Amino acid sequence: MSHKIKTDSQSAEEKIKEAARKVFMQKGFSGTRTRDIAEEAGINLALLNYYFRSKQKLFDEIMKEKFQKLFGVVVPILNNTATSLETKIELVVCGYIEVLSESPDLPIFVLNEIRKQNTGMVKDIPFDNVISKSSFMNQLKERRSDINPVHFLITILGMTIFPFVAKPMMLFSGLTNEESFALLMKERKELIPIWVKAILESK
Repeated sequence: MSHKIKTDSQSAEEKIKEAARKVFMQKGFSGTRTRDIAEEAGINLALLNYYFRSKQKLFDEIMKEKFQKLFGVVVPILNNTATSLETKIELVVCGYIEVLSESPDLPIFVLNEIRKQNTGMVKDIPFDNVISKSSFMNQLKERRSDINPVHFLITILGMTIFPFVAKPMMLFSGLTNEESFALLMKERKELIPIWVKAILESK
């Protein structure tokens, strides 16, 4: 009996979180009501409040997942001391393009909610340890001490992430369609590392 209760509890909680993922992604924190999430999950509001005491608590749960999905790709790669700088560049680019091909709205959602200060999670992330002091940054300093490593990382991430941010405009303008955009991103997996390595080799 206790096992069944636990299973039902996990099922209800996951149903709520799945509904919250959908509604928050569509409406953002400010535009979402807990009632919207309850209706999407097909449950009553009291049950939602039983599992998650407030909209903020539920939102922070979803944001934690989105942060992990967006930043979880790059952090292990940057801190891997066993790989070369060139390999790290290839893995970061390939990893991000694969993740964002599956979730193209992810960067807009995360960055927009941070900008609106709807979550305090950013201040709790130890960026200094996981990025600034990473193996990637140390390797770059050894290779090209004249290049600001922050500029370098922003360049890689910008070339990789921005096309997904700009995708709606590109589709609307007729510049590309879903099929050709997917092909472009496949090509960028190979092209971006080539462009970035050219920066490393430039004098």
